[in-house]
Amino acid sequence: MTGTGKIDGGNDGDAQFERLDCSAVIADVWVMLDNECDEASRSRLQKHIDECGSCFEAYGIEEKVKRLISRKCGGDQAPAGLRERLSVEIRRTVLIRQTDSE
Repeated sequence: MTGTGKIDGGNDGDAQFERLDCSAVIADVWVMLDNECDEASRSRLQKHIDECGSCFEAYGIEEKVKRLISRKCGGDQAPAGLRERLSVEIRRTVLIRQTDSE
């Protein structure tokens, strides 16, 4: 799984679920909400959330925050000049790192 890396989709999935603690689940809620985890990880997270009242409550709060951010900021786009400056800076950073690693 991407994100915090606390939940892994490896072969020991059932054992991993048994070791999930609330801090790992809460840390990866945004990864799940952003659809950035595999189905096995999503299933383990959802099962824990469904069975744990405090994680269920925290998940609900995080989901509401994400919806609010999406509703208020979803249609906004950075000005063209800012996008161009960021693009140039990213290319420059990549070139510098490539030069440093050679």
